[in-house]
Amino acid sequence: MALIEIVREVRLTPADAWARLTDWDRHGDFVPLTSIVRTPTGFDAFTGVGPIGFHDPMDVVQWDDPSFCRLEKRGRVVTGWAELRVEAVPAGSRISWREDIHVRGTPSLLDGLTRASSRALFSRVIDGLLAHAP
Repeated sequence: MALIEIVREVRLTPADAWARLTDWDRHGDFVPLTSIVRTPTGFDAFTGVGPIGFHDPMDVVQWDDPSFCRLEKRGRVVTGWAELRVEAVPAGSRISWREDIHVRGTPSLLDGLTRASSRALFSRVIDGLLAHAP
């Protein structure tokens, strides 16, 4: 597994930061070739072109609005979990996104590559969501 943590401080209220980060439908706007579909327990991110690609289903297993949520990744390709935390700080909000991700079939020797690519991807998602109001 590849554990990452991304922390940002932004000049948004915690409620505004939370609303932007948990707008699951917009996550696909910042991940190439990815669309998001809501499910009864969370959502499914499909990455690919046409029918060729993979599903990344996630369940929301803990929801403490407006400060914490935990997702469990239950896919055939990607497994693991993610935690999103929003805290008030004097200048606005501190966001912490922790994720432990594993791509099935890849040896632990490649965890460094998974970690680096995941950090780059999720930084893009977080920065995009925080910068652009819906």
